[in-house]
Amino acid sequence: MDIFKKCYEYDLDKQAMEKGYYPYFQPLDASEGTEVTLNGRRILMIGSNNYLGLTTHPKVVEAAKNAVEKYGPSCTGSRFLNGTLKIHQELEERLAAFAGKEAALVFSTGMQANLGAISALISRNDIVFVDKDDHASIVDGCRLGLGEIKRFVHGDLDQLERMLAKTPEDKGKLVVVDGVFSMGGDIIDLPKLVSVCKKYEARLYVDDAHAFGVLGGGRGTAHHFNLVDDVDITMGTFSKSFASLGGFVVGDKEVINYIKHTARSFIFSASLPASNLMAAMAALDIMETEPEHVQRLWENTKYITEGFKKLGFNIGNTQTPIVPVFIGEDEKCFLVWKELFEKGLYTNPVIAPAAPAGHALLRTSYMATHTKEQLDRVLNIFEEVGRKFKIIQ
Repeated sequence: MDIFKKCYEYDLDKQAMEKGYYPYFQPLDASEGTEVTLNGRRILMIGSNNYLGLTTHPKVVEAAKNAVEKYGPSCTGSRFLNGTLKIHQELEERLAAFAGKEAALVFSTGMQANLGAISALISRNDIVFVDKDDHASIVDGCRLGLGEIKRFVHGDLDQLERMLAKTPEDKGKLVVVDGVFSMGGDIIDLPKLVSVCKKYEARLYVDDAHAFGVLGGGRGTAHHFNLVDDVDITMGTFSKSFASLGGFVVGDKEVINYIKHTARSFIFSASLPASNLMAAMAALDIMETEPEHVQRLWENTKYITEGFKKLGFNIGNTQTPIVPVFIGEDEKCFLVWKELFEKGLYTNPVIAPAAPAGHALLRTSYMATHTKEQLDRVLNIFEEVGRKFKIIQ
């Protein structure tokens, strides 16, 4: 049988295109933070992870430009060999201090950070426990490890405890969760999770991709709950609040050093270019010295979530700037997406397997730089479309 047979038979995208509601890979002409341009038309962006709105901040843009002029566009090799610049190490030192840990390690993408760090830590005699709503990069990192994977129902820490209680004492145990879950916008119950992990001597790894720049004054989930010393490893990305590209992990010096010398996605990938490093460094400067950005983000979050609730939309249990709007069936979700898109709103439709079957949603997310006028426009358009499709009364 031809291994490409499945490729030739795949037509889900073509079916959606024929029906006129294919929502993915929209080619943007330009992005200006809260607005983007597509085919010459300006659209209000509420589908970005640019939580602090720093991608257009003059300091961030200038830092990236200066880095290209000084270092060029590429390091042309892996960190392990010829690709480490002094600014890699400087940024790692600053990230560790920012997160309240001993050491940090910068990867070329957030995906690679989870793939490399988790797989390096999971050996044959180890078991990794993951929340069923954990990000795909966590799942894939676990799969690359040599140990056993056990999944617990989203947020069900009682089930996790029962699973840990049955685990033999001679097994290494790692619990990996999102700090902020990327689809539902809810926050892990870190105090309870820490208690469970300590009780059963399990190490704790928190993916803070959507928490840095958002929770704990921007310093993440552990700072939000005042539990910095109780989280063993925290992972973050630059592609969200840090307005760049890349990823990192922070933790004890010995643990980070082990990952540095064993994580395949780190050793065998070209290092992050200076432009991305300096953009992230500039964003870090802003987070440390201009707390008003995080404050505005939370003001906008409160405003938009209260607005959706008053209109009667089901936005689940979100506690963050990630606000899912639950629609139901996949086709209806695409139709609602298309109507919103045509009226000037950019949202992200999420269907199975990223959402449970029959629970398709539109993932919306908000920035510190959204104006009240823009948020009112979002609510007005959602109200009009919601009534048309009988999502709200």
